Amino acid sequence: MNTVLAIGMPGGWEILVIALFVIIFFGAKKIPEIARGMGRGIREFKDATKEIKNEIEEGGKTSTATASKVKEEQHKD
Repeated sequence: MNTVLAIGMPGGWEILVIALFVIIFFGAKKIPEIARGMGRGIREFKDATKEIKNEIEEGGKTSTATASKVKEEQHKD
C-alpha cells in the first residue's frame, strides 16, 4: 500500500528539482522553444482526436441513413 502512495503526484520539492534539472540540462534559452513544441504537439493531438470523433459521428449518421433507405426499398417490394 505504501508503494501506491510513492507513485502519486510529485510534491513541491520534486517539482523544484525537476525544474532545476531542466534549466541546467537544456538552458534557459531552450525552455520557451520546448514549451512551444509541446503546445503544438498537444494542439495537433486535440485536432486529430476531434477529426476522428467527427468521422465516427458522420459514419454513424450515414449508416443510419443507409439502413433507412434499405428498409424503405424492402417495403416497396
